[in-house]
Amino acid sequence: MTRLLKFRFYRSLTLLTSLGLSTACVTTSPTGRTQLQLVSEQSAIASSKQAYTQMLAPLAEENKVDSKPNIKRRVDEIAKPIIEQAINMRPDTANWAWELKIIDDPKTVNAWAMAGGKMAVYTGLIEVIKPNDDELAQVLAHEISHALAKHSVEKMSVSAATALGVQAIGVAADLPPIAMQGGALLAAMAVSLPNSRTMESEADRIGIELAARAGFNPHAAVTLWEKMGAASQSRQPQLLSTHPHPQARQMALKTLIPQMMPLYEQAQGN
Repeated sequence: MTRLLKFRFYRSLTLLTSLGLSTACVTTSPTGRTQLQLVSEQSAIASSKQAYTQMLAPLAEENKVDSKPNIKRRVDEIAKPIIEQAINMRPDTANWAWELKIIDDPKTVNAWAMAGGKMAVYTGLIEVIKPNDDELAQVLAHEISHALAKHSVEKMSVSAATALGVQAIGVAADLPPIAMQGGALLAAMAVSLPNSRTMESEADRIGIELAARAGFNPHAAVTLWEKMGAASQSRQPQLLSTHPHPQARQMALKTLIPQMMPLYEQAQGN
């Protein structure tokens, strides 16, 4: 082993130790699926908080964070009842420092959520897709569901398991040139790297339920992806780069609507 490889090996061991690793696979609520969890959720939340701040800092300096009050107000109003339902589903998340930022980037059609409820929505999603409130609720509920289901924790754990490649992956993910190290780098990577089909299916299932319980029409989950598919004819929304094909998504969501309509109708009645 060369001196450089030895350095990277021991640095990786230090990284893994500093992340507060556990050695077990765990069954995660609300999915009931056994997940790899080398990184504890508590550690992932702390790392995500750091990464979130670092990722947004250069954008804030350019006045590209929460710079459009009307969009910010609309997104916050839609997100509030969904977050309330997320807390009902996982009561421990009431302790999360939920936060949602609007990034002013009309060319980026995307939204994401990190561990601990740190979220972002790009103005391009609003301006290109032009979702109505029910459709926008589906986007937000889907991303919130990734956090609820500990998908960032899972992706960080997979990355930690191959920590010798962290530096190379960081370059490949085209992360901004900011001083990220250790857990913060893994948390930023978790946003950039695609979710598995299993993760996407889980977030779809949980998200449409959260939105329905919050009083948003489940049929909008299908019309949202119809709009996404139409937008992909002229451009490739970044959101689609980490999600299955819109037509496959529509078909899967349609099968869930009959189960969700009673929840929606109950919420509307209340």
